[in-house]
Amino acid sequence: MSNVIAGKEIGKPSAFDTIVWGGLAAGVLDSVDAVVAFGFKGMNPIQVLQYVASGLLGANSFRGGLATAALGTGLHFLIAFVVAAVYYAASLKLPALHRQAAAWGLLYGAAVYLFMNYFVLPLSAVPKSSFSLPLFLNGILGHAIFVGFTIASFAHRSTKTS
Repeated sequence: MSNVIAGKEIGKPSAFDTIVWGGLAAGVLDSVDAVVAFGFKGMNPIQVLQYVASGLLGANSFRGGLATAALGTGLHFLIAFVVAAVYYAASLKLPALHRQAAAWGLLYGAAVYLFMNYFVLPLSAVPKSSFSLPLFLNGILGHAIFVGFTIASFAHRSTKTS
């Protein structure tokens, strides 16, 4: 099913562009944001990636060197691709997600952050840490812009017009 906007037929977003390119771009941007944000808390890039792996391995991930950092990298990008796939699938049912990508993308990114931090992480083996308002605000804004907006932009740009 297609829609007509300003006399042009708007198709569906491309799965490849949205999931692969959107997920890859969001994963890179989110990684850079995390390295910078957690760098202010004294963590180096390897420790940031090990933190991701700690979801599976717990605190032992911080003793695993580059191997657990590599695992964290793989997990991080797997999550980014899944987040992009969910947005793509939803945009097929709700075309507003790719037609009004800016607003919906920003909301989606913030929702992803909340879901990951208040549902997924508590169920994982990630070591518990105290609440940090600066990291929370960075997480909400960073995920809104670097994850949600980025993926939504790839979905929007990949739609075919005729």
